[in-house]
Amino acid sequence: MSNDGVDTGRRMLLIGATAAVGAVGVVGAAVPFVRSWNPSAEAKAAGAPVEVDISQVQPGQRIVVKWRGKPVWILHRTPDQLSTLKKLDSRLRDPNCDDPQQPSYAKNEWRSIKPEYLVMVGICTHLGCSPMYVPEQGKVEASWLGGFFCPCHGSKYDLAGRVYSGMPAPKNMEVPPYSYTSPSVVLIGVDKEHPA
Repeated sequence: MSNDGVDTGRRMLLIGATAAVGAVGVVGAAVPFVRSWNPSAEAKAAGAPVEVDISQVQPGQRIVVKWRGKPVWILHRTPDQLSTLKKLDSRLRDPNCDDPQQPSYAKNEWRSIKPEYLVMVGICTHLGCSPMYVPEQGKVEASWLGGFFCPCHGSKYDLAGRVYSGMPAPKNMEVPPYSYTSPSVVLIGVDKEHPA
């Protein structure tokens, strides 16, 4: 075959144009694919820390906020509620909260940074039900001093989220990472003492 009469300049132009259009197509297909690896704004927000103003939470009152798709309870405990905690040690599975999964500030009788404020994930450690807040003494049983009762399978927790012995729940309720940004603002999801 002879290349006589073939415009090589035109051929090179067509080859170059075809290659350029192909490259644009590859980039056009690759950008959405690579972008799909990044988490969405909704996914980023779901894992983001949550700031909660607790200045209006009255003693004895519990509020619920959402963090990472879980209910987080903030309970403003009264002095009477705090006084019941030590009385229950002999009836609890893990009164000192020795579970290594818990933050260091959950390893005290209050399971909190400030004794009066309990910050805890409101999910039973048995099968994931949400226990009820039952602060009234004697309400669940005669010796009940107040706490959390799971209606699904009967697990009982004290007002620090520590599980009673002999319950279906295997461990104390989870204390999430949290810290205070001011005396009345809790930041759930950030542990300033042990940053990740």
